[in-house]
Amino acid sequence: MRSITESSTTILASTGTISKQLEIFYNPVMKFNRDISILLLNALNREMQIADPLAGSGIRSIRFIKELNKGIITSIAINDSSTNAVRAIKKNVKLNKIKNKNIVISNKDANEFLLSSKGFDYIDIDPFGSPNTFLDAAVKRLARDGILAVTATDTAPLAGTYPNACKRKYWAIPLRNHLMHEVGIRILIRKVQLIGTQYNKAFIPVFSCSKDHYYRIFFQSEKSKEECNDIIKKHKQLIYCPKCTAHGTTKQCAHKQLQTAGPLWTGQLHDKKVISEMLKQAKDKEVERFLETIEQEMEMLGFYDLHILAKKTKTQPMKTTEMIEKLERNGLKATPTHFSPYGIKTNATMKQMKNILP
Repeated sequence: MRSITESSTTILASTGTISKQLEIFYNPVMKFNRDISILLLNALNREMQIADPLAGSGIRSIRFIKELNKGIITSIAINDSSTNAVRAIKKNVKLNKIKNKNIVISNKDANEFLLSSKGFDYIDIDPFGSPNTFLDAAVKRLARDGILAVTATDTAPLAGTYPNACKRKYWAIPLRNHLMHEVGIRILIRKVQLIGTQYNKAFIPVFSCSKDHYYRIFFQSEKSKEECNDIIKKHKQLIYCPKCTAHGTTKQCAHKQLQTAGPLWTGQLHDKKVISEMLKQAKDKEVERFLETIEQEMEMLGFYDLHILAKKTKTQPMKTTEMIEKLERNGLKATPTHFSPYGIKTNATMKQMKNILP
């Protein structure tokens, strides 16, 4: 255990190779995840009862207490199944000189913790690996209009390295190509939504991202049978052509050997109003650039990778900015995507793309 400072917070935690055996670890890569969480909650700026069921060292909750706008936290429940972790959380709360009567620290299994509660306005599921085990309890205990945050670090099944594992865990077929992370995140969204629809809770993504080794999604919950029905209508298959990279929910080219992925969520990945509010508060340059890309990103399924497209068409690869400018000059829409530095989202057909290529 050593002293670590992240943003406003100093904690005692372990560092080194991260594994399930390391109970109280600090992962510097997940700082971005925590930064985004704070920006999003401040952007929403409403009173919340907050739950952190898998708290580890407690750094997320402590940063929430210190960095969220005054009045957002009405109460915060910090939990971990490890007695050593709970001991560390209590030390870290004291280390940060936090004295708040609305903090409850508990030592329970995460599902037991959630199901024995009266419910929360914000639940953060940030496990080591798949979030699957915790989704049902989290959905049950999320309040009307609540926010559910879900992290998945088991990107290998979702991104197509282990397709059978994806079928078992997420009830869908992944895709192993340049679209794999967008397909993976949309498969994960659908899985959460299906669990929600069992309880007539519609889960709409307000922020989704693929970053480093994980996927992160924030959902707004709405108690509505009609909204649930609308969500299910947006669960479709992606059809992809490996020969020309055309893609969509219907066949986009004349080639015969096509691949399918899904079912997956084909609706919005972001609420642009929320992203805009987050950008106003962003101070870190990396976070700001990332949010700017997402704010521009078109809300459509899939994208073209310009390097792969050049290889398929035997042309020179174009810069993303150059390709976007050419498409726009031709009256078409195009944006970068956070899923790939070489990717563009566009409403252009494959024929229109080929006409623009050098």
